[in-house]
Amino acid sequence: MNYFRTAILLAGLTALFMGVGYLIGGQAGALIALMVAAAMNLFSYWNADKLVLSMHGAQEVDAHAAPDLVRLVGELAGRAGLPMPRVYLMDNPQPNAFATGRNPEHAAVAVTTGLLNMLSRDEVAGVIAHELAHVRNRDTLTMTITATIAGAISMLAQFGLFFGGGHRNNNGVGLIGTLAMVILAPIAAMLVQMAISRTREYSADNIGAHIAGGTDGLSSALVKISNAAHHVENDTAEQNPATAHLFIINPLSGHRMDNLFSTHPSTENRIAALNELSREIGGFGSTRGGYTPQPAGGPWGDAGGNSGGSSGPWG
Repeated sequence: MNYFRTAILLAGLTALFMGVGYLIGGQAGALIALMVAAAMNLFSYWNADKLVLSMHGAQEVDAHAAPDLVRLVGELAGRAGLPMPRVYLMDNPQPNAFATGRNPEHAAVAVTTGLLNMLSRDEVAGVIAHELAHVRNRDTLTMTITATIAGAISMLAQFGLFFGGGHRNNNGVGLIGTLAMVILAPIAAMLVQMAISRTREYSADNIGAHIAGGTDGLSSALVKISNAAHHVENDTAEQNPATAHLFIINPLSGHRMDNLFSTHPSTENRIAALNELSREIGGFGSTRGGYTPQPAGGPWGDAGGNSGGSSGPWG
């Protein structure tokens, strides 16, 4: 049902894009919009993962540079029945993570230094298992295409305002239609994007808990990351808000209007779902509590690689 719902929402998003094109240029505008959407999806399929990783300054690490992290990802990928993804590290104090890639054979998992510093190994495992669930579900491609089309709808609406919807007559309806398009089309695209994202997050939490072998680590990690996101700013995410839905927790601090509509379910609802899953699969439990920053070295070693010769998992 989740896959069917996602397919319907993606179809609706494409139809909305074509509708905006029609309002701007009639049937020809709708056809052009359809061709543009197809071209954007093709480009996203091959290149979006590289663009997203570059936006967030992610650096690829290997078993030599980050042995503990790469080993953990490898163990969890094996449990999930997935090929070993590429592993990336983002030098960012906010604890967070995302996965990207067009399919499991070309997947990448990226985590922040803040995640490794603030979370325990079990919590990091829960987060990575969640991201691997996105890879297994092929959510990474779906969410990338969603972001591409949603962003294009907003740009197309602004384009229509600038040119005034040239194919319409000047009886006043054109102006009203243009204003409605500019205001409502981006909001509608955002709502569809939110619906797709929220559907996929619950599914990834469920599958991720099974991959990790329990709900404790993921539940505890969600609480810590959610609380930290409110007071540890993620500068690169604030500069690229269209990528916020890719992260396990919304990385936007809420200081700007970008956070008016959240792309993620509430942390409380996600933990409640994990608690229910724990009761179903028996005995795993779920940890509640507030965010308590760990010392700078955290459970993974020194973030800067300058303490006692220990370079941490990223070298």
